[in-house]
Amino acid sequence: MIDVIVVGGGPTGLMLACELRLHGVHVVVLERDAEATRQVRALGLHARSIEVMDQRGLLERFLALGKQYPIGGRFAGIRKPPPDRLDTAHPYLLGIPQTVTERLLAERAVELGAELRRGCALVGLSQDDHGVTARLADGTGLHSRYLVGCDGGRSTVRKLLGVGFPGEPARVEWLLGEMEVTAPPETLAAVAAPAPHEDGVYRFVVRAEEVAENRSVSPTLEEFAQRLREIAGTDFGVHSPRFLSRFGDATRQAERYRVGRVLLAGDAAHIHPPTGGQGLNLGIQDAFNLGWKLAAEVGGWAPEGLLDSYHTERHPVAADVLDNTRAQMELLSPEPGPQAVRRLVSELMDLEDVNRYLIEKITAIGVRYDFGEGHELLGRRLRDIGLKQGRLYELMHDGRGLLLDQTGRLSVAGWADRVDHVIDVSVVDVSKELDVPAVLLRPDGHVAWVGDDQQDLLGQLPKWFGAALR
Repeated sequence: MIDVIVVGGGPTGLMLACELRLHGVHVVVLERDAEATRQVRALGLHARSIEVMDQRGLLERFLALGKQYPIGGRFAGIRKPPPDRLDTAHPYLLGIPQTVTERLLAERAVELGAELRRGCALVGLSQDDHGVTARLADGTGLHSRYLVGCDGGRSTVRKLLGVGFPGEPARVEWLLGEMEVTAPPETLAAVAAPAPHEDGVYRFVVRAEEVAENRSVSPTLEEFAQRLREIAGTDFGVHSPRFLSRFGDATRQAERYRVGRVLLAGDAAHIHPPTGGQGLNLGIQDAFNLGWKLAAEVGGWAPEGLLDSYHTERHPVAADVLDNTRAQMELLSPEPGPQAVRRLVSELMDLEDVNRYLIEKITAIGVRYDFGEGHELLGRRLRDIGLKQGRLYELMHDGRGLLLDQTGRLSVAGWADRVDHVIDVSVVDVSKELDVPAVLLRPDGHVAWVGDDQQDLLGQLPKWFGAALR
């Protein structure tokens, strides 16, 4: 039997497949489309997603094909210079087309042993206490221990589960397309950008006249050209479209991320306007949170409640993203009221603490999971720091837990198959970057414990890594 079926071969599903394969989980990814998409919806990775790639040894592949842009305050398009000393070793936006991100993650998933099946559409599923049966469009069925729906905003998995998807429908719609033009480049500078993956092709985004009744139906080239003529006075001679699509400002979130042995991640769990470029990043980070927990469940060592903590931790994060995109959309309204608020927000962003807060929100480096009372680092992810053995993130490529010990007195005996122990008490003065005696990191890099007492540590290890081996 397959351990985990991942439905959807986009960035979220592929990242999840990579995470699961690090732990030896048998993964099959089902992708409805027979060919990889050429449609570029997302254009970059924020700081936390860049950290995720660094933590898994993938960053060099992405840096080689992307372009770095300095982080700046860009809340609702309001531009401010970045504050000093952001809490990340990667204070930049990595411009990279979604198509490239998908290709790199697909290559890595296959390298690790995941099976990617294209042209496989899910049409039905059922589950019991022992597993999940997935029914495919060709009439065949697959059986697995778990199934994760990473199949987008119109998720078949979510609909089959009957999970509620409350929120607001689209009020505004835009048409997105990449196409060739006959107009010279100098006339296009104000209305279009070169497509991120192909010379001679331009990317246009125009507001639609109204919200379509069926947004799954792509706009026609004539519809696109007509809107260009109405808005810009010319259609720039657009022709030979690479793709045409539409998107709106609908904002919705799944009520539950888990129903028995079936889970939801990425756009299947939440949709929102693209303001701030957070959607792809949010999905990748969902997968990063879920992967090690689901692998622990499959591997038989997960403590009680660990898999449920995926919903507990990620649902509030997505709810916050939905709220900040709602706020940004209001600030982009041309109406006098929202414009007055926009001017006030712009003034507030001149305060470094406000600017920092909003940047940390958009880039997700400010995310802190609720692990209860304790040290200020508890629940936060730890930035990359220099160690005697190298960089911290270089030690996390295998997706295991890690005890970073500056005392030399602690032990993870009994959990050595799940947690690495790094003693770092000389040569490099880590305390300049990490002013605590020791930290226990989960496989996703979030701080699960801070201290120097062995008995206290022994009380926390089972909470995240299950029972000790005898």
